[in-house]
Amino acid sequence: MREDVREALAIDASSTIEDRTIDITTTGRRSGQPRRIEIAFYRLGDDIYLSGIPGPKTRDWLANLAAHPQFTFHLKNGVAADLPATSTVITDPAERRRVLAVFAEEFNRRRSPDSPWPEPVLDEWAERSPLAKVTFTDPD
Repeated sequence: MREDVREALAIDASSTIEDRTIDITTTGRRSGQPRRIEIAFYRLGDDIYLSGIPGPKTRDWLANLAAHPQFTFHLKNGVAADLPATSTVITDPAERRRVLAVFAEEFNRRRSPDSPWPEPVLDEWAERSPLAKVTFTDPD
């Protein structure tokens, strides 16, 4: 993996939302067509995750990844790179709570008093937030 890509992936709790914003291209679970969306990624130790705030239903991108785990992770802020990856949708309640507790805390630290987003509630995040672990498939 290129050094600039490795550095762009080395986000931490102090990283801005711009540092975390990427696109992903998934394969539509029904259509089989490419679907590209903007999303934030997170890092916990050496692991990279895709997640978001809780929602009332499963996100299309997460359902696409559950059906077709291979996708492209597009870095676009500061470094441009299209990284082939595989996802693992995290469904185990204990694992979800462990990972999302860290992300909810980071989210809350970055949240300003005038933010349109509510303060994270871990129980809600653990139950209703999308969560997938990323494994990069091309070692270059």
